Amino acid sequence: MMSDDFELDTGDLERRMEGALSALRTEFASLRTGRASASMLEPVTVEAYGQRMPINQVGTVNVPEPRMVTVNVWDKSLVGKVEKAIRESGLGINPQLNGTIIMLPIPELNEERRKELTKVASQYAENARVAIRNIRRDGMDRIKKAKNDGMSEDDQKYWESEVQELTDQYIEAVDQALETKQSEIMQV
Repeated sequence: MMSDDFELDTGDLERRMEGALSALRTEFASLRTGRASASMLEPVTVEAYGQRMPINQVGTVNVPEPRMVTVNVWDKSLVGKVEKAIRESGLGINPQLNGTIIMLPIPELNEERRKELTKVASQYAENARVAIRNIRRDGMDRIKKAKNDGMSEDDQKYWESEVQELTDQYIEAVDQALETKQSEIMQV
């Protein structure tokens, strides 16, 4: 049996958990506080050329002033699709068309909108937690398989606690990121 040879690649699990956290940070960057930012459009995708594409692959995103984001759509035939994607993105922005340029005036955040955005942030965080728990389950499954292949119970307990520790660490990081983002959103 290969009991002593089992080595769980915790580095791989950690990289994958870091990926989930990184994706969360990108989603958080898209949640606007009171200011315009090009990154707020990052998670918005457009149905273009038979596939979903990020907005920055179908047009140029600019922030000409603190309360305005513009998207200069390169292909005239995609203007409507880009506008629709922004409208349906949940960003709460009303796009205005000017030829191939879509203007996105950023309204002041009212209390209701702030609360709405904190809920969206919570949902993003929950998705990240689920992703991290799935990675944890993957690690635990590998340990279980090694146990069936003859790993000792002590080794099993050791590896399970390693995986759990890593999971707790990343769940904590998600919670902290959420707390930070929510207080940012609620700041007037």
